[in-house]
Amino acid sequence: MRPLSRFFSPGAIAVIGGGAWCEAVVRQCRATGFTGPIWPVHPKKAEVGGEPAFADLASLPGVPDAAFIGVNRELTVVMARRLSEMGSGGAVCFAAGFSEAVSELADGDDLQAQLVAAAGEMRVLGPNCYGIVNALDGVALWPDRHGMSPVESGVAVIGQSSNVLINLTMQRRGLPLAAVVAAGNQAQTSMSDLGMALLDDPRITALGLHIEGISDLRAFEALAARASALGKPIVALRVGSSEQAQAAAVSHTASLTGSDAGARALLRRLGIAQVDTPSELVETLKILHVTGGLRSARIASASCSGGEASLMADIGESAGVTYPGLNDAQSSGLRTALGPKVALANPLDYNTYIWGNEEALTATFTALCEPGAELGLGCVVVDYPRGDRFEAPDYDQVLRAIARTREATGTPMAMVSLLAEGLSETVAQKALAMGIVPLCGMGDALRAIRAAVVERDGRNARPEPVTLPLNGHGTARVFSEAEAKAMLAGVGVRVPGSARASSAPHAAESAAQIGFPVVLKGEGIAHKTEAGAVALNLATPQEVAEAAAKMPAQSFLVEEMITGTVAELILGVTRDPAHGFVLTLGLGGILTELIRDTASVLVPASREDVHAALGSLRTAALLTGYRGRPAADLEAVVDTVMALQSLVQTHADALHEIEINPLICRATDAVAADALIRMEE
Repeated sequence: MRPLSRFFSPGAIAVIGGGAWCEAVVRQCRATGFTGPIWPVHPKKAEVGGEPAFADLASLPGVPDAAFIGVNRELTVVMARRLSEMGSGGAVCFAAGFSEAVSELADGDDLQAQLVAAAGEMRVLGPNCYGIVNALDGVALWPDRHGMSPVESGVAVIGQSSNVLINLTMQRRGLPLAAVVAAGNQAQTSMSDLGMALLDDPRITALGLHIEGISDLRAFEALAARASALGKPIVALRVGSSEQAQAAAVSHTASLTGSDAGARALLRRLGIAQVDTPSELVETLKILHVTGGLRSARIASASCSGGEASLMADIGESAGVTYPGLNDAQSSGLRTALGPKVALANPLDYNTYIWGNEEALTATFTALCEPGAELGLGCVVVDYPRGDRFEAPDYDQVLRAIARTREATGTPMAMVSLLAEGLSETVAQKALAMGIVPLCGMGDALRAIRAAVVERDGRNARPEPVTLPLNGHGTARVFSEAEAKAMLAGVGVRVPGSARASSAPHAAESAAQIGFPVVLKGEGIAHKTEAGAVALNLATPQEVAEAAAKMPAQSFLVEEMITGTVAELILGVTRDPAHGFVLTLGLGGILTELIRDTASVLVPASREDVHAALGSLRTAALLTGYRGRPAADLEAVVDTVMALQSLVQTHADALHEIEINPLICRATDAVAADALIRMEE
């Protein structure tokens, strides 16, 4: 494939088509600062967008490095072929009506395949997309307004929604946007391809992604690896969900995971920051642009208001940042700077005694953020007055004091406003020029701080590739519990002693052979407790026979009763076509879906990943000895998870879902008390 760098930074541009959209491309390109030749192509018009037009591609005075194809979908294929034959670097395919419209247009998939074939070695962006704006080189292959200005360096954002990208370019929060790219259908050039090319540009500092779906897991893993190697962080805003992950699901796990859990697990595995709103995306990108990523979520906060300090504390707790207590050096320096009347704490309310005294402000912030505190970020809360009504020279003193603190301590510094409008674009740009992160809106700011923490221990720098769900060839069936447990036992999972029975008397006989107490289960029922198909702690053959007679089942499983329970877990794996196999761990038993205390990772997960997932549960203390109770054998639990993963990897071409619920965790082992497998033969 021809390098995307030529397409992103072209010397000459062709615009094919003469409608309003193509007129806009020509005018936007000039307005954005492009000084090279722009060659409109139209068979009848003398000019397009103020530039003289050429009747056809053959009439052009040279080969365009980039083109915007703004004609109908059938003619788009023809133009792509001719551009490729000319040796063009790449083309934006604006037209819709390809694979995204297959439900309305039966030939959509076929036409998209024709487009890819026609393009050959030439890069194709889209189809069904707006294109690119490159504010570094003044390029706008973009048929609409955008809010970007020339920059010397900044962040890039790739998305699948052109309109979302337009709105992001209109932000007034000071984010230096170097490039935005609409990926469209990703028929040939994927979001991952685009991301790697952008990150290779030394002027681009970080990458933002607006993701509606991931089409190629291996390419996405390669993008994350490239970003890690370059030391350029990625932050993702993911939207959308897939019904595929829950289709025909019969386990509890499937109702708990779905594609969202898979996507979050994938991003976390690859070290990609995750945010939930566009505002958080903008604020996180600002932090990444200035700092390259924070070393921790340990922060200090200073404000001249107790109310602001309390809000920082409360919102910070829910956002996941931490406020470490003051060390001796901080306390001593703050006492010297503030005198005896101010209560020292983090977050700090430094009162108004030093307002207007730049030296005292600098001394206060410097003491709070001294290097020994090992902070990820130092924050000063300040909302500027409305610029249309007030001058604010005393507020500029605060900004200068923050900048001097950064220089003196080496601690990354941010100014945080209570409301998004508390920092104007002018103030934000002034802060960025001083190396200060301007964070607009306290809630967005604190969540962005947590998202911007970059793991530097290397554990997730090059994770093992995820196990891909291979295409099966048959219809999946639900295995009986006995079959499922036999498969689990085959990979080393501890299961109870058991026997199958075809009638109530047969069940009573089997129970006597196993030894009392026993558990009786009706076979062929997914959620046995809800169906009344489980009876526990049966002590005699008569109790077993009576329980069997009441169950809505024709056959039974008789098992030894597992005692000495410390905790019950659920271990489940679901097949997620977009993200791999999602492994979910959490509180198990009959309250699984009610409590919903789970953590998800992707297969294969390391022992360290499994330990971390277990430790992240709200009920993790049940496993480690809650209030004097015995602790579970955690290594036995992890052994069970690793064995479960080996089964998944062995049957990746056929497995749809598998679940152990509950896994009875004891002081000496872990036992799979119930199991479900849905798999093709």
